Amino acid sequence: MSLTEKDRQYLWHPYTQHKTSQTPIAITRAEGALLWDENNKEYIDAIASWWVNPFGHSNKFIADAIYKQLTTLEHVLFGGFTHEPAIKVAERLMEILPKNQQKIFFSDNGSTAVEVAIKVVLQYFFNKNEKRTTIIAFENAFHGDTFAAMAASGISFYTQAFQGMFIDVVRIPVPIKGQEQASFDALENAIKKHNCAGFIFEPLVQGAAGMVMYEPEALEKLIKICKENQVLTIADEVMTGFGKTGKTFAMDYVFEEPDMICLSKALTGGTIPMAITTFTQDIFNAFYDDDINKALFHGHTFTANPTGCAAVLASIDLLQTPEMQQNIERINTSHLNFQKKIENHPKIITARTLGVIFAVEIKSESEESYYGSMRTKLYNFFIDKGVVLRPVGNIVYILPPYIMTDEQLHKVYTTIEEAIEMV
Repeated sequence: MSLTEKDRQYLWHPYTQHKTSQTPIAITRAEGALLWDENNKEYIDAIASWWVNPFGHSNKFIADAIYKQLTTLEHVLFGGFTHEPAIKVAERLMEILPKNQQKIFFSDNGSTAVEVAIKVVLQYFFNKNEKRTTIIAFENAFHGDTFAAMAASGISFYTQAFQGMFIDVVRIPVPIKGQEQASFDALENAIKKHNCAGFIFEPLVQGAAGMVMYEPEALEKLIKICKENQVLTIADEVMTGFGKTGKTFAMDYVFEEPDMICLSKALTGGTIPMAITTFTQDIFNAFYDDDINKALFHGHTFTANPTGCAAVLASIDLLQTPEMQQNIERINTSHLNFQKKIENHPKIITARTLGVIFAVEIKSESEESYYGSMRTKLYNFFIDKGVVLRPVGNIVYILPPYIMTDEQLHKVYTTIEEAIEMV
């Protein structure tokens, strides 16, 4: 029995309608930007396996760090204990995060990093005896699949089965170019009409919405409005963090600093599940009390897993090498050249680039749904050509490992051009 046949017998995949979906591809090995299936067919991983492998698959530097940690201290409970890898991670992050971030809280994936942040926002005001229960979020946001993260997300088919069960969320439009004032006005109106506790946002790029991009100046204005009204701000850098936008964090483009930052995905270089939520000292102080009930009662069995911490430290080391920074610049330049080449194509609505992120929106005769017919046709075309791309409706995006070669990038671009002509 093949791997795919065994998969069909036992496994339930994410975001999959198994009755109508195609059989998953069984991957047996990976190296750099390449994957190989059980039939030894080669694929270029042009989305870094859901944005988590910036340094490539089977990275020996990270693997060696993990092995060394496994033979020293693989795990210890973090309730009542601590360890050097967690402390080192905190020290390294404090060097590169916005300067107002002073405390870090470990969890295990992007959704829970957001869940922790939202819980902290709500309990912050509870601890201060203030009734603030509403969260502000962008339209079409995606922040994860746990309940508070789902509530803050705006892609309806992810959440429609759970309507009426969520925390209070009010949505404002994304301040895309030319529509910034509508976003500012909506935020101010939301704050006036609701008892708002926090504003969560994907800084500069909305990933699951199709790499929707907006300017740093607009985000600065939104954060400033929140600060003027004592509304806490959460920067969800789960996707954008660790070099994706061309800087270490998307918030590095923004003068105003958030109260909280959520990190995951590339945090460990795609090796071990781990997430971190960071906070200002002021937020921590609201939980620091003689009253035990004001503590943050949240935790995970694998909180601050030492092996995961070792992967984080190795990943930060790699990101900061001159070679990796040059790779990020090289890919950005390559994307911009490709954008210039195709943005005036008659079948293209728009193309956009930020850092290593590239997105192109293809014209369609009808409104395309997230998992619509065009998306399926494009996805199957790319897989047949040996390129892993996951279109969002009629939007095709590239978010490659930083080690992807120029030759591999060229094949990805060429395949996208062929797809544009095919649809």
